[in-house]
Amino acid sequence: MTQLTRRQALGTALAASIAVSAAAASSSTAASAETQGAAKPTVVLVHGAFADASCWKGVIERLQRKGYAVLAPANPLRGLSADAAGTAALLATVKGPVVLVGHSYGGAVITNAARGNDNVKALVYVAAFIPDEGESAAELAGRYPGSTLGETLRQVPLPGGGTDLYVEQDKFRRQFAHDVPARDAQVMAVTQRPITAAALDEPSGATPAWKAVTSWALFGTGDKNIPPAALRFMAERADARATVTIKGASHAVLVSHPDAVTRLIERAATGR
Repeated sequence: MTQLTRRQALGTALAASIAVSAAAASSSTAASAETQGAAKPTVVLVHGAFADASCWKGVIERLQRKGYAVLAPANPLRGLSADAAGTAALLATVKGPVVLVGHSYGGAVITNAARGNDNVKALVYVAAFIPDEGESAAELAGRYPGSTLGETLRQVPLPGGGTDLYVEQDKFRRQFAHDVPARDAQVMAVTQRPITAAALDEPSGATPAWKAVTSWALFGTGDKNIPPAALRFMAERADARATVTIKGASHAVLVSHPDAVTRLIERAATGR
């Protein structure tokens, strides 16, 4: 009787141990699933004309500290449809949700690149063009008075035809980045990437992504490239969930105010 009782006790203990192990495994799986479900989106940053991906440095550092995966590809600045196609190809390789951010001409690029991509959950426009079908960056910049960009440009004829545009180095800080420290602005002037005149004149494609994807916008009231009135008009037309304006900030607001830009990207990432 004693031996049978011990066997029964051993069996009971073993069954209890198995049940506890199964419950722990189930709890671990549930926790893993919950963690995966709460994973932060990947943030893709697209720079604009007369800049390069390094302009996102301050924003990248802040996003990474907050646990976001970040991509900041080089934008060729050769033509809107081609630049958008390249960005769309990159987006197709990103697993999970994406917050897509564009600066300046990069806004026109993301407007076209996000079309039809269900992983793109939010669009963030930073001193950026938000074109509708058939509108070009040049047209939108000239729709309201205030841009002084044209008088600062240097034209470089290309061997195969067409023209590259640069901002003259001695005019760069005043035009593009007046609120950026002079030493940093000089480096930006030297390392700027040119854009073709054709890219600025190319009409945006059909069905802009902002008609299907929620957008957020931020710009400075001291922008001399794209008139603030144009930036506000485009944000309102896109029904941006939030529009942040920074008093006196330049077109290079992503460099001069990385904290504000990062906060807005976080709001877009969380849907706030």
